[in-house]
Amino acid sequence: MTDTAADAIFDAFPEIETERLILREIMPEDAPAIFAIFSDPQITQYYDLYTYVDMEQAEELIDFFDESFENERAIRWGIARKEDNVLIGTCGYVWLRQYRGEIGYELASAYWRQGIMSEAIEAILEYGFEQIGLNRIEALVMVENAASAGLLRSLGFTEEGVLREHDFFKGQFHDMRLFSLLRREYDETP
Repeated sequence: MTDTAADAIFDAFPEIETERLILREIMPEDAPAIFAIFSDPQITQYYDLYTYVDMEQAEELIDFFDESFENERAIRWGIARKEDNVLIGTCGYVWLRQYRGEIGYELASAYWRQGIMSEAIEAILEYGFEQIGLNRIEALVMVENAASAGLLRSLGFTEEGVLREHDFFKGQFHDMRLFSLLRREYDETP
């Protein structure tokens, strides 16, 4: 990113509060929570990594999130409940360019269908458009992941089409649905 106002977001890790959640930096002590999330095959079914089998994988992922922020490539928030600050998922920008970013997210399966991810994504959309100055926010979703596609549609995203064999992970190519939300569309939503 080259925009100087947006570059300031990397001066210190931004924390966001919503009604029920704190979106915060993921710390080394969150490794057990990260491991619990990514060791669940329901979570990794539509994810570009294998189901975790040991704590070291969670620690490496936290290091990756930290390095990506330090190198001003991405921001990945831990999703924690306000009541106890326990990490139950993550969300954020998996990459950022000037005026454009791509989001990614996952949530522990015990918290599905409670509006938690909608609440978290709404907060990072606002942050992306208002603080970073993005014009376009994208999300790539495996074609089979109907729940994620439904979440994005409910947040005002438009499905632009299927990118055939766009990503390669878990030993094979995967078709990905491309979703986007433009700043002007975001501004028009009530």
